[in-house]
Amino acid sequence: MSSEYQIGHEGEFSYRGHTLEELQDLSLDEVAELLPARQRRSIERGLSEEKHKLLEKARDAEPEETANNPIRTHLRDMPVVPEFVDLTFAVHNGQSFERVSVEPEMIGHYLGEFQLTRTSVEHGQAGIGATRSSKFVPLK
Repeated sequence: MSSEYQIGHEGEFSYRGHTLEELQDLSLDEVAELLPARQRRSIERGLSEEKHKLLEKARDAEPEETANNPIRTHLRDMPVVPEFVDLTFAVHNGQSFERVSVEPEMIGHYLGEFQLTRTSVEHGQAGIGATRSSKFVPLK
């Protein structure tokens, strides 16, 4: 099974044959050619005004600055591009903003993939009105 990104024997990251530095030097259209089809298509059709604003904020931000004050966004469908690497975003999950630190391996995915919108439910003991069988709680 082949992978889109690789960690070379020197420990250097590469995405589809390009190092991170090479990817960061490419224009958005050139990066789009390397992305998977869905993300490439969304960029080719044109990013919305909000996505352009997020991209500009990311270009102006410093990694140390975003560690303490992450870039807040509701744009879960924004593809992760090389300019986002080492930045911290606060992605909205429908209830609150949760931190997402972008790593090189996240390139080509969406921001929303790294912040789940549903939490796992852990039920407690059966309450009043429960059936007799569900009230049984073993002692051991």
